[in-house]
Amino acid sequence: MNNKMNEVFENIKGKLIVSCQALPEEPLHSPFIMGRMAYAAMLGGAAGIRANSVEDIREIKKTVSLPIIGIIKRVYDGSDVFITPTLEEIDLLYQEGVDIIALDATSRVRPDGKTINEVFPIIRDKYKGQIFMADCSTYSEAEAAYELGFDCIGTTLSGYTQYTRGKKLPDIDLVERIVKEINVPIIAEGGIWTPEDLKAVFDRGVHTAVVGTAITRPMEITKKFIQAIS
Repeated sequence: MNNKMNEVFENIKGKLIVSCQALPEEPLHSPFIMGRMAYAAMLGGAAGIRANSVEDIREIKKTVSLPIIGIIKRVYDGSDVFITPTLEEIDLLYQEGVDIIALDATSRVRPDGKTINEVFPIIRDKYKGQIFMADCSTYSEAEAAYELGFDCIGTTLSGYTQYTRGKKLPDIDLVERIVKEINVPIIAEGGIWTPEDLKAVFDRGVHTAVVGTAITRPMEITKKFIQAIS
């Protein structure tokens, strides 16, 4: 691990990362709004931000000095992989200078017809010194990501791939197993809705955790309250 990498991981260790994202069809979709969301999260004590798109990241950087996990969500015909799916998105994030680039590291076929096993060695070689986070959905994907040389591993996609649908989230079993058996920083992400959920994943020894929807998506938060009284 180089000095910059050490510093980034040290800054987020044992702390909370807040995901500030809104897709085009959502009412808060706007770089300005995501910038304010990230600023509010920083004032609230967040130690890092996960953000989608170069436009949002640039706006966030105007007021927020925290480490950023950058992604670009882009849908391509014929592939279910949409989190930083090709070299084009990685290049944009690299040029923008985000601290960590996260990408789908599931076993699914990517838009270019390749798997992560085929494409990540090329990525690793091209972007030397860049920190990469593997968004995984199963233990075997996390294990493969570790062997490929990812710098950190997230449980981001558990419950969101076809073969993990219906999993109870947060996926505590997956978190626990990865932490015990894989020796890189493990990031719990996905389905962390309450402070109790957050404490549960930290109790399993994760390096850090990402909370998004429960903090930054008021439409989804409102739906959850409505469900309780329906």
